Amino acid sequence: MQTMILSVVAILLFTVFILMSKIDRLEGRLKNTQQILEQIAAQYDMPENPVNDELRHLINDGKEIQAVKRAREALGLSLIEGKEYVDRLKS
Repeated sequence: MQTMILSVVAILLFTVFILMSKIDRLEGRLKNTQQILEQIAAQYDMPENPVNDELRHLINDGKEIQAVKRAREALGLSLIEGKEYVDRLKS
């Protein structure tokens, strides 16, 4: 009975490891795709998202948390994505 439980736990841990590995690779591919899209947009002088001016104003006023919140609302981003978006606007 104990060996069976250990086997199930080992299989579950292996499955979790595989899934985490795949998620990491997908995140890497997504970041790469995002960088390519940003380069293409810069090359063709694509207009910026209109909310960027509002976000920059909030950042300059020291309201970074509100900027992240506004970015999430306007662009449908997760908390981490919103923070990264605002960080990119700061630089």
